[in-house]
Parts: sequence; structure tokens; C-alpha cells
Amino acid sequence: MEQRYTRTAMLLHWLIALLLLAQFGFGWWLDEVPRNTPERGFFINLHKSTGIVIGLLILLRIVWRLMHTPPPLPASMANWQQRVAALSHKAMYVCMVLMPLSGYLAANFSKHGIKFFNLVKWAPWGNDDKLLYAIFNQTHKITAVLFAALIALHLLAVIKHALIDRDHLFSRMWRRPGTPG
Repeated sequence: MEQRYTRTAMLLHWLIALLLLAQFGFGWWLDEVPRNTPERGFFINLHKSTGIVIGLLILLRIVWRLMHTPPPLPASMANWQQRVAALSHKAMYVCMVLMPLSGYLAANFSKHGIKFFNLVKWAPWGNDDKLLYAIFNQTHKITAVLFAALIALHLLAVIKHALIDRDHLFSRMWRRPGTPG
């Protein structure tokens, strides 16, 4: 069995990882933009629009992942570590779906809707419902915090495998120039 992810899986992994990190920073920065100002509306719509694009890339990644079996974990890896890895990856996928979906739903239960990249107005398909907006918006924020914690755990595991175990696990998702395959 192939010991590395496909080039497409790697591209989607790194592209989405970079976009998500930027989107996290952007989302937290939005708290600094004064409410009820044109600037806030402009930046909120950029955040929503970028989130929609990232959400679509995530769906593409999930479809690709369902159609392509990932490489096996090293046999030297303890069973409990393999279970934790599988569980944390599933939890990250749940967050990757829930975070943009809850943000999109929140936008549609607000009178503002979405102005896609501040160019095309998408009228909300839901009623202006403050309760539903608050539920979806809070879900979006809580998921972001949980997802950030899972990403931190993921990065710590990468560091452990690279520096302590030295089991070349990282090379499954990273190809150096000139490596075959």
C-alpha cells in the first residue's frame, strides 16, 4: 500500500490549513473592528465569503478522502495512539464542516445576509431571527475554539513524531522536491 497521501490530498490539506489559519486570525481580529460601521460590514462580508470558499474546498477534500484510502499508520505506533489519531482526525473533520456551516446558517438568520466578496448580495433565505442567529453564531465561535485546540494537538503530535519518534510520519503529507511519487 502507498505510504504517502496523494498529491491532491496533500494540496488540499496544505491549502485548507493555510486558509483556515488565516481565517482564524481574521475572525479574531474582527472583534477589534467597531460595530455598526461600514468597515465592519465590509470585513464581515470578506470573512463570510472566504468561509464559503473554504467550506467548498473542505467538501471537496472530504469527497476526495472518501474515495482514496489514506496510508496506514506505522505498525510501530501504539494502538492507543492510532485510536487517538483516528478520533482527533474525525473531530477535526466535524469541526471543518460545522464551523463554516454554522457561520453560513447564522448569516441567513440575520437581516444582513451575505454580500459575496462585497460584490454580489445574497439575500438571506431565513427570517431575521435573533435566537437562531445567536445559536448558530455561538456554535460557530465554540467550534472555532474547539477546532483551534484540535489543531494545536495535531501540531504537537506532528512535532512528537518528527523530533522524538523520528518515524517519518510527517513525510506522508509532505513531499520533498525530487522524491518519487
